[in-house]
Amino acid sequence: MEAGSIITDAGVVRQAGSGIGAGARAVAPIGVAVLAFGASFGILARDAGMGVAAPIVMSFTTFAGSAQFAVASVLGSGGAVAAGVAAAVMLNLRYLAVGVSVAPALRGSTVRRLAEAQLAVDESWAIAQEDGRVDRDLLVGAGIVLALCWCAGTVAGVLGGSALGDPADYGLDAMFPALFLALLAGQLGARRTRAAALAGGAIALALTPLAPPGIPIVAAAAGALIALRVRP
Repeated sequence: MEAGSIITDAGVVRQAGSGIGAGARAVAPIGVAVLAFGASFGILARDAGMGVAAPIVMSFTTFAGSAQFAVASVLGSGGAVAAGVAAAVMLNLRYLAVGVSVAPALRGSTVRRLAEAQLAVDESWAIAQEDGRVDRDLLVGAGIVLALCWCAGTVAGVLGGSALGDPADYGLDAMFPALFLALLAGQLGARRTRAAALAGGAIALALTPLAPPGIPIVAAAAGALIALRVRP
């Protein structure tokens, strides 16, 4: 899967307008990777002693890849459940900022808004936003595809893990960083966004060897504050 195709798909959907179907089509290439990554989570979770039902229920109710991997990794290394939950919470703190940006685009009853907000993950947000504004239909369309792929992958990994083998053999550890870089590349049109990306990356790299899991990602958001000092 090439980064250029993902960026092109995102650009095409913005030019063609909005719509739930457009969001689903734009995120489809990423959905393939999410399916494979969900399978690797299912394998890891079962090997960590989470059983069959718990990883599947977690994917359907939590839908947060990095946080779920953190829980499985902590449990697999003999850590306590509380430590796994704490790592997951730290990794997901970035969604406070994502939620603030998404909230104005959601509409309808409180229940509907809460349900749609669960579809706001890194990839669907990147597909749906442009110049700081979020297109609700693109977000929902992309989020539904990602959720289905993630949950289906988890089920496949939990139930058929022995047949799939070791996820590391397929290079899945490098797949998602490449996808995030592809998503990021489409957002770097302005000086401020480039400054935010560079500052956030530098902060995360500096803290990764020193801080607990989740802290570098949360601290990287300070890159946006640094970028505010850059003139448009």
